[in-house]
Amino acid sequence: MREKFLELFAQAYPEEIHIIQLDNGGCHQALELSLPENVILLFQPPHCPEVNPIERLWSEIKKSLKWAIFTNLDELRKGIHQVLQDLNQTIIASVTGWQFIIEALVSTGMQES
Repeated sequence: MREKFLELFAQAYPEEIHIIQLDNGGCHQALELSLPENVILLFQPPHCPEVNPIERLWSEIKKSLKWAIFTNLDELRKGIHQVLQDLNQTIIASVTGWQFIIEALVSTGMQES
């Protein structure tokens, strides 16, 4: 089932290289898994959910919202939307650019060292 998902995902976006970060949980390990050429699996260090880039990005977003008061869900959505609009590639890279991720990108030729 995982293989089929990766196959369909790769086919949906054939012109792009996709790096999928996984923790080292047992459910993310397979003895034999055939990967499409444009999919790279990047395993984060064991027992380190804090290095998951999305967790760090959410922490950064929450910093901007911690003193905001929202009276309803729509206001919260607008606040989050504004914070996301204010993010740029430099900010995102500084928050999510862990060394092991950068090394993985360099090894694929997707980023210069």
